[in-house]
Amino acid sequence: MSEQAAASPSNYEDALNVARNIQPALNKLMLIFQRTTEGTSLTTSQVSIMNQLRLRGPSRVSTIAQAELIRMPTASNALYQLERNGFVERRRDEKDRRGVLVALTQLGESELNIVSRQRAAALAEILQWLEPSDLDKAHQMSTLISKLADVYRPTMD
Repeated sequence: MSEQAAASPSNYEDALNVARNIQPALNKLMLIFQRTTEGTSLTTSQVSIMNQLRLRGPSRVSTIAQAELIRMPTASNALYQLERNGFVERRRDEKDRRGVLVALTQLGESELNIVSRQRAAALAEILQWLEPSDLDKAHQMSTLISKLADVYRPTMD
């Protein structure tokens, strides 16, 4: 068990019981979501990296890799693809001229907005199948899901 798990506020066995209930449906919904958004120009990983750059501003590749829980070569490759499409650019770090920062371009910002709208619409297509009271519950769950995405950081071995 990682240090993160040892310091977590909830009991692992309780969390495992919830996970076993959620996991099959979550897998199915993730697959449906991925298939309905396949026509977009960016992968889920690329969107995540671009969202990080939007949130944090220009960042070093190592910072991006750490935030995305990926290795440096994987981050470098993803950034190369984004740079090749004009969505990000590399620039010298003014605070440390030896360093390079990666920043979202205007084209990247525009593309991220388009893809985010497309993905929100795809998710809305799924969510509209809920009864209004269940949709309200899903709205309440969105706060918990966002919190979990913010607080959970597994250790990379």
